[in-house]
Amino acid sequence: MQERLKELQEEAIEKVEQSSSLKELNDIRVAYLGKKGPITEVLRGMGKLSAEERPVMGALVNEVRETIAAKIEVKQKGLEEAAVLEKLASESIDVTLPGSPVKVGNHHPLTRIIEEIEDLFIGMGYQVAEGPEVEQDYYNFEALNLPKGHPARDMQDSFYITDEILLRTHTSPVQARTMEKHEGKGPIKIICPGKVYRRDNDDATHSHQFMQIEGLVVGENIRMSDLKGTLEVFAKKMFGEDREIRLRPSFFPFTEPSVEMDISCKICGGHGCNVCKKTGWIEILGAGMVHPNVLEMAGYDSKKYTGFAFGMGPERIAMLKYGVDDIRHFYTNDVRFLKQFSKHE
Repeated sequence: MQERLKELQEEAIEKVEQSSSLKELNDIRVAYLGKKGPITEVLRGMGKLSAEERPVMGALVNEVRETIAAKIEVKQKGLEEAAVLEKLASESIDVTLPGSPVKVGNHHPLTRIIEEIEDLFIGMGYQVAEGPEVEQDYYNFEALNLPKGHPARDMQDSFYITDEILLRTHTSPVQARTMEKHEGKGPIKIICPGKVYRRDNDDATHSHQFMQIEGLVVGENIRMSDLKGTLEVFAKKMFGEDREIRLRPSFFPFTEPSVEMDISCKICGGHGCNVCKKTGWIEILGAGMVHPNVLEMAGYDSKKYTGFAFGMGPERIAMLKYGVDDIRHFYTNDVRFLKQFSKHE
């Protein structure tokens, strides 16, 4: 029995030394030291030995098991270290290789225009105001001098949800709500960016959903000259210092007098081309002095307070600034179009 144990020890050690993987080493451990291994079989046969032989044989069995286990442990450490080194070698990074470019997101051209306009007017002391897109008829029309049945309502074909609730057709309701909130006390100096909705057929220059930015100033001694000066600063900052503006008489129910503002065509320098239809001017926005009725309905004394308002479409400005010929490009999410405005391409 002692000879058998010595043979098992030598056989196990030889296999341990020849093993080349952790799996193979674990199989040897199970084969020789497991419950069904040959060493366990030797232990089962110890019942046939005399009382004097059993302690001697038990000590020998333990010695053989410990020797094999120690050899396995040493071999295991060596295989694990070799595995780590091999993994490090296979995963090493060549820092001299050029890096792969990382594509990052970028602001949509309309977002850029809106933020640029916001920054400009914030620098002039304006605050950014917002309001609900699902609006009451009162704030969308009546508070802006457009009572029910007013023919000017036809200028804005609306999406009605109920008789008194609709999707706002402009951001002017934000102006009405802001004035009402101030309870007839000035001054007010705000711009109102946001989405608006009108029942319009989509084409190269029209959309049923579009953006709008409106401005409102209310205070004492506000004049038309203040409006013109403000619009002139806006035009030069957005389109270049060489831009000129002109104001043409127009009509809006919520302003009196009302004007439309044109800027000199940057393509031809005001001499006339196909872009400006040979006029040398391009229409950019509508504006005017706040109608006394609008001030009165918001709780202001129209004899003490005056104000001006203006409204523009970011899409229109972006089309002129970036040379875009179709408003639908802004909403179709064509990556090829959007990449033209990326700073990282």
